[in-house]
This record gives sequence, structure tokens and C-alpha cells, in this order.
Amino acid sequence: MTTIAITGASGKLGGATLSALLAHNLAPPSSIVALTSSSPGSPTWTALASKGVQVRRATFDSPASFDEALRGVAKFFLVSTPHIALDFGSDEEVPDGKGREGHHRGAIDAAVRAGVQHIYYSSLAFAWDAAKKAPGSTSKAGVMRAHLRTEAYLARQVADGKLSHVTILREGLYNESWPLYLGYFDVGGADADTDRTEVPLAADGPVSWTAIADLGVGSALVLTAASAEWSGKTFYLSTRAAGARGLAGIAKLVGEARGKAVGIKTVGRKEHERYYVQRRGEKEGPAVRWWAGTYEALEAGECAVDDPTLERLLERVGVKATGVEECIRAMVAKGQAGSRIFGLH
Repeated sequence: MTTIAITGASGKLGGATLSALLAHNLAPPSSIVALTSSSPGSPTWTALASKGVQVRRATFDSPASFDEALRGVAKFFLVSTPHIALDFGSDEEVPDGKGREGHHRGAIDAAVRAGVQHIYYSSLAFAWDAAKKAPGSTSKAGVMRAHLRTEAYLARQVADGKLSHVTILREGLYNESWPLYLGYFDVGGADADTDRTEVPLAADGPVSWTAIADLGVGSALVLTAASAEWSGKTFYLSTRAAGARGLAGIAKLVGEARGKAVGIKTVGRKEHERYYVQRRGEKEGPAVRWWAGTYEALEAGECAVDDPTLERLLERVGVKATGVEECIRAMVAKGQAGSRIFGLH
């Protein structure tokens, strides 16, 4: 019986993947290792254990914790660390190994020591090369830097004979993360943007938005297929470019859902940074300036993905992709605040 371990098994992507494995009977619960940074006896630990899976503690803050946690594991789904503050700054300010990729390397090295045969890495759906209709190797988005560095590190492990199989899943930008991209838009809570009708943004571009639940299903199907089917491949799990929506389109949908029009105003990167640092406070300055490059990537078409992989995977189990329109309507109706709901890979 092949044992599969998942980091962040109670988080967004890791949790969705675990749920899909169980809901679609893709693997026996006893063959799944749910990795969590929570401690035994905590509500998170108890909730995971109630699913019948093995629960083990592993935290990126202590790479050595992965050594024992990955004992006996054949396949390891490495969901990227959420500690995005490690990435704030330019390439020069955050040299290779000092960003989130440093956390990932610790887990990868532990997996090698534990004898893991196949690592699956949750990268992000930027860097699409429209000209080649294939994954690219560079990105204008700061959020993609740690992913590209991690992808490169994994490739070196294979080249050096330390790993047999590596698969890179560039997971689509979450439907649920639209508030972050739409100028930290908030539709709920004490700071809800009830009167906000124009959103200044550095730039705009098409995004192949993808539901977290759908990503979980796609990831689960890849994890449980024969290693040979996906080994050595880098691909996107994302809706198709034909249905991509830019942020102007997202703003329109938000306006329709809340009954008050919303639009965007493209202002360039410098004005975007000035506006949001002033709006959110100087303590958020590093995050705002780091995030602003995302819009240049959107404008360059990096997120208008044309990869049919997710569509074909969902068809295998009869799942219909959830559109971003449905997500926006539901979030506005529930008054879910963007600051609480969005996630980054």
C-alpha cells in the first residue's frame, strides 16, 4: 500500500486535497499521512484523526520534524509554506535560499533522508508562456519567485540522483482570493468596503481563476496515479484561458453581487504602491511593494493559462469546475472579508 503524506492537511489546498482523496475513495484513509504544525490533542489534530488518517506533526520552522513525519512515506505532497513575509523584498534583498524556498528545501532534504520516492510540489499558476503554450521559467510576480526557486532545487535533486520522481503542479489562482487581487477588497467585517466604487490598481490582465475544491480534486488524482504518469512533468491545474477574467471583470461581478457598481482604475505601479501604503499603513509597506509586481505579471498574460490538464482530471470523476462568478456571489452574500478568506500558495 502506497503511503501519501500531505503538508498543511488542515489548510486550504492541503485540506481540499485530503477531502478529495477521501470523498472520491482514491486512497484508503490508513494510507494517508496528514501533516500538521498543530500539537497532539489540539482541535486541528483531533479533527484530522477523526477522518481515519494518520496524523503526524511537521513544521517548516523545524525542518528536522519532517524526518520522523515522513518515515515510510512513498509520495509526498509538499504544499508551499504560508509564511509569505519571508519573501518580501527584491531578488537582491531576498537572495536564493532566504525566502520561502528555504522552508521548502528543509522539507525536501528531509524527504530525501527519509527515502521518499516521489515529491509533488504545489507551485503557482504564474509564468505561463503564451507564445510556447507551455510553462515558463521567469515571472514578474514576486509571489512566484520562491516557487521557481523551489522548482529549480527539486530539479537539482533529481539531477544529482537524490530523488527518483518529481512533479510540479502549478496550482491555479484561487477563485476565493479575488479580494486580494482587487485591491484588498473587503465585503464583510468592520472594515467592509461598502462605499468603495473605484479600485486603483497598477495594471490588469486575464486570470484563469480556479476553485480551491477543484484544485483539491485535481491534485488528489495526480497523487494517486502511477508515478510514471506524472514524473518529471510541470503542468498547470487551472481553468482554461478562454474563460479567464481580468480584474475589471471581477469588479463588475462584485458590483452586480452587492448591488452597487465597482470599477477599477489602472494607475501604474508607483501610484499603486503609494495609494495602498497610505491606505493600509506603513507597516504594510513591504507587503504592498512586494505584491505590486503581481499586476505586471497579469498584464503580461502570465495567468491566462491554456492547459487542459485540470479539465481532463475533473472529467474522470464527473466534477464540473466551479466558476469565479459563483464564488463572488457566495462571498458577497455571506459578507466574507477578503482579509480572512484569501490565500496564497
